[in-house]
Amino acid sequence: MAEPLAGAAGPDAPALVTIELIEDAARRIAGQVVRTPLLPSPWPGLELKPENLQPIGAFKLRGAVTALSRLDPDVRAGGVLAHSSGNHAQAVAWAARSYGIDAHIVIPDNAPARKVEATRDLGATVELVPVTQRFSRPAELAAQTGKPVIPPFDDADVISGQGTIGLEIAEDAPDVAVVLVPVSGGGLISGVAAAITARCPDAVVIGVEPELAGDAAESLRTGRRVAWEPAATARTMADGLRTFSIGELPWRHISTQVHDIVTVTEDEIADTTRRLLLEARLVAEPSGAVAAAAFLHHRDRLPPGRTVAVVSGGNIDPTVLRTLLAGEPPAGPRIAPPEVTS
Repeated sequence: MAEPLAGAAGPDAPALVTIELIEDAARRIAGQVVRTPLLPSPWPGLELKPENLQPIGAFKLRGAVTALSRLDPDVRAGGVLAHSSGNHAQAVAWAARSYGIDAHIVIPDNAPARKVEATRDLGATVELVPVTQRFSRPAELAAQTGKPVIPPFDDADVISGQGTIGLEIAEDAPDVAVVLVPVSGGGLISGVAAAITARCPDAVVIGVEPELAGDAAESLRTGRRVAWEPAATARTMADGLRTFSIGELPWRHISTQVHDIVTVTEDEIADTTRRLLLEARLVAEPSGAVAAAAFLHHRDRLPPGRTVAVVSGGNIDPTVLRTLLAGEPPAGPRIAPPEVTS
């Protein structure tokens, strides 16, 4: 299932995102992105950072607005490219609309229909491709058009934008002990870890991902960045966390600034998604529920102290929501594992 990936090391390795870059991002996004509060949860010891309250329903807006704001204005005027399973697509579309430019976004064809339509509704051109072309097709378009690609996670501008979440947590909870963060490509946890390391050096940042898409946990455990097959990560209901591997720059942050990565089962994700809605009154998509799931189901693996879980998004498919509220997991190939060879 896992395949080792090469990564830059030594003097050619990409530089870690600094607190200065994150502070600059905070200034750039002010007024466009919601500064989300820390909310008490129904579960003693846990507070929630509700990024589902962003205009596009997910944290991704922070990185997209930061990245577009740092483009040369003449380059930006020609439009941008992006690829995404849904939330980054909406974020780039929203940011592009705010600048009055076109966004051409490649989305894998296993993405939820609701996220695809939401991206189109924001004015972007959407191109659906087989999941195996998620990365190759944007590269082709960039070569053909010369337009810049706004990456979903492996990019210093995007990471610094996502890092404003960690900056806000540090400002609102300077005594925070544990920060739980969903992991997919690693842009979110990299930015949060960079900010928390700089501002709250005694705190630990712990990643959380689905057991069925546990490439980041395996990478941290083995000490090398690995990739999983698309058919493997497609099994999880957490559609925003199906990326095959963490990025090269995120891996540098994760390997040096992240304390641990916990994996959660599909039943635990489903249970937490329901409980966030019914008990915490927060609509979270399964991807956005995984961090809280680590607290509710694996608290014995977490250090003690004040804990914050990032609820990264709330763009849940209505059909998935109905089945989860009925106490049933979503049926189909996203849950039932296919045959996967290593």
